[in-house]
Amino acid sequence: MAIENTEDKKEMKVAKLCNGTVIDHIPSDKLFKVIALLDLEESKNQITFGYNLDSKKVGKKAIIKITDRFLKSEEVNKVALLAPNAKIVIIRNYEVAEKILLTFPDEILGDVKCLNPKCITNNEPMKTRFRCIDKAHGLFMCHYCERVVSTEEIVLNK
Repeated sequence: MAIENTEDKKEMKVAKLCNGTVIDHIPSDKLFKVIALLDLEESKNQITFGYNLDSKKVGKKAIIKITDRFLKSEEVNKVALLAPNAKIVIIRNYEVAEKILLTFPDEILGDVKCLNPKCITNNEPMKTRFRCIDKAHGLFMCHYCERVVSTEEIVLNK
C-alpha cells in the first residue's frame, strides 16, 4: 500500500493546454461576467475555470482556460474593462507564446453604452466613444455628452 504525500493534496492539478487561452488573476466577483461577456456558456471548446482560488498577489482570484480559442483584440479590451489587472496567456504547442497584462484601454469605441439617456448615442444610430480620464480609478468620459462613468457602472454592448 502506497502512502500519500499530504503536500500533494494542497493543489488541484488541471491538464495543460496544447493550444488556447488562459485568463488569470480575474477578480473572483468578475468571473461569471467574463464568462458571459465571451459567450463561453455557448462554446463548444473545452473550458476549465477556477473560482475563489488563493492568490498571494490578489488574495482571491479566478482563472479561465479555453482550449483552441484565441481572443480577438476587441474581446481583450472588454475583458480589460472588467478585470484590468488580469493576465492573458496564449498557449501554442504546450508552450507560452505570449503574455498580455491587461490595463484599462485609453479609448473605447462602440463597446460601452452611455448611461445618459439624452446622449446622442442613445438617440441616433452611432457608436459610442469613451476616453479613459483616470486609469487609477477606472473613470471614462463619453466623447459626446461628457458623462463620466466608472468601470463599476459600465454597461457593455455585446
